[in-house]
Amino acid sequence: MTASLDLDAYFNHIGWGGATAASYETLAGLLRAHMAAIPFENLDVLLGRPVRLDLASLQAKLVDARRGGYCFEHVTLFAAVLEQLGFTPVRHSARVVLVNPRTAAPRTHMFLTVPLAEGTFVVDPGFGVLAPKVPLPLEDGEKVTFEHDTHWMARDGDFWVLRAQTTEKRVDAWVSTLEHDNPVDFEMANHYTSTHPASGFINRLMLRALTADGHVSVMNRDVTIRHGSGSSSSKLDDRAALRALLVEYFGFDLPEVEHLRVPSIPEWN
Repeated sequence: MTASLDLDAYFNHIGWGGATAASYETLAGLLRAHMAAIPFENLDVLLGRPVRLDLASLQAKLVDARRGGYCFEHVTLFAAVLEQLGFTPVRHSARVVLVNPRTAAPRTHMFLTVPLAEGTFVVDPGFGVLAPKVPLPLEDGEKVTFEHDTHWMARDGDFWVLRAQTTEKRVDAWVSTLEHDNPVDFEMANHYTSTHPASGFINRLMLRALTADGHVSVMNRDVTIRHGSGSSSSKLDDRAALRALLVEYFGFDLPEVEHLRVPSIPEWN
């Protein structure tokens, strides 16, 4: 899987000049650098473009073009990087339960577990606003707080649950049985996520980029800019404002968004 990955170009893009030994310190550093440099976004889905998960396509989009992507893109690329460095990441699918109960939620999320000498850690760079910026120990209830964010893994019968503490409440983000999934399983899930009429990714605009002291997130026209423990909110006036936001906070210009159609933003259709 790693034959077409240009590791030097990836390191240059994320600004990584640290250690490359298969250790916790390397894993944690790479995760933070990856998430800081590569945003979360679903623009290609809304533009009607196929989302490809082969490494050549991911390198071209997320590294060379300095674009972002969603979970399947982030995690496939990050897993390949880890494997090339000697880690042994395991790919898993999860059911997102932010809106629907687990019985109604398909397996449309991808994340990793990474075994290390210190234990096994959950790594999830592609979960948007609620993505933990540090590896989480696969230990029931062991909370990790980093830069005002608190996450932990919780056991619930046969399931592991990713939990996050927001300023308002505890949130169950996704659940997984930690089955070892194969690349073809994510091709199937990616097809559903990027094409099915019921998928939120083809109905809503969803963006997130990290900043030096927080993050910028977009849900349709609603923009939230978080600075440390505070935040501010605004609305995008139009698609030109979206394009300007991408340049300012997301690190790329995409002229095509000035013609973007988003089903849940009627005035843009």
